[in-house]
Amino acid sequence: MNNPTISQTVNASCSGTDTAVGHASINKKAIAAAVAGNALEFYDFVIYAYFAVYIGKAFFPVAGEYGSLMAAVATFGVGFFARPLGGILIGAYADRAGRKPAMILTVALITIGTIGLAMTPSYQSIGVAAPIIVVICRLIQGLALGGEVGPATSLLIEAAPPHRRGFYSSWQIASQGIAVAVGGVLGVTLSLWLSAEQLQSWGWRVPFLLSLVLIPIVIYMRRELPETHEAAQERTSTEIVGVVLRDHKKVLVLGILLFASIGVASQIGNYMVSYAVQVLKLSAPIAQGSVLVGGVVTFVFALLGGLLSDRLGRRITNFIPRVILTLAIVPLFMWLVNAPDLVTLFTVNTVIAALTAMFATAGLVQIPELLPIAVRSTGLSLVYALGTAIFGGTTQFIVTWLIAVTNSPMAPAWYLAAISVVSLLAMLFLPESKNIDVRK
Repeated sequence: MNNPTISQTVNASCSGTDTAVGHASINKKAIAAAVAGNALEFYDFVIYAYFAVYIGKAFFPVAGEYGSLMAAVATFGVGFFARPLGGILIGAYADRAGRKPAMILTVALITIGTIGLAMTPSYQSIGVAAPIIVVICRLIQGLALGGEVGPATSLLIEAAPPHRRGFYSSWQIASQGIAVAVGGVLGVTLSLWLSAEQLQSWGWRVPFLLSLVLIPIVIYMRRELPETHEAAQERTSTEIVGVVLRDHKKVLVLGILLFASIGVASQIGNYMVSYAVQVLKLSAPIAQGSVLVGGVVTFVFALLGGLLSDRLGRRITNFIPRVILTLAIVPLFMWLVNAPDLVTLFTVNTVIAALTAMFATAGLVQIPELLPIAVRSTGLSLVYALGTAIFGGTTQFIVTWLIAVTNSPMAPAWYLAAISVVSLLAMLFLPESKNIDVRK
């Protein structure tokens, strides 16, 4: 198979037409279908993080102040380590059979995982079977999310007009902001309406059950999506993955390092609920409220990042917010630790969410633009899944462990700063992709 190198791809320019890839350009309904599933899947995934304290006590009766929480966030990380497998299987399926069937499959998988989490009895009721079922459900959810981002983002980029690809793909990150915000609303509402005992007993299950109502709607919407890629020849998944690993390893490696800080920053944002309650000793409503703010900010700044990447380019939109976050995160956490209250918590979450949304959007469009259409879904799925699994999937466990070992509440800030430096170095070697023809 003849696939262009990075340099050949970068030197290719758009033909100047606004005609999208596939049979028809994407409309607002199709965009909604693409991002609705993404929002639903991320909602189900991050809800676990919001209620990790309660889930830990329900399924992992480990001794010590941080014992059950560490067990819960370790299980949260299990979902990340299933993502590379999902990226390989579902990403290659999307390159082989089309974007639409792959996107329907991911919704079906997330449904299975969510039902399992919502309905599993506690450790007190069924013993060791409870944590085993929870781990299996997290693995299924991880498979779904590992295979979701590649096909959905590829479809948006391939169907968008050339000068709007950044904005179209930004809805992927913006939809994650919606998921975070909705989860935050439910978290605040449940924290205000229910007692701590009720939250621990059954309240944390409610957000998982509510998401099941929307799943048939999302599946119906995705059935109506346009198809933007029909493979010209029969290829096995092994052959597709082999092409990515052989011909596009530079994009793969640099992309994984680029996504490292995206994964760590986003998971520290999600971890702030547990951090605020367990470390800062703030109330549950304040902690959940900070996540709500972070979700709204992510939605707004993801769209802004998409617009800026279309106007200014992917590299500068990727670079500047990363530098600001790297320099600001330690002083921000010092302020938060010394004056833990609603204002400082909300401010720190806002800064993290805003800057992360901007460079995440730029990265999410830059990497697939550097890959040819024949392997785009697989390549992006692997970059996203491996980057978030290796770095994002371990974040909550690592920072919880660091806080417990060092007795320093500054551990999350130093960890994020270190990973951000690694990502900054990686992005210096990635070329600008704004004017690439993604139809090749």
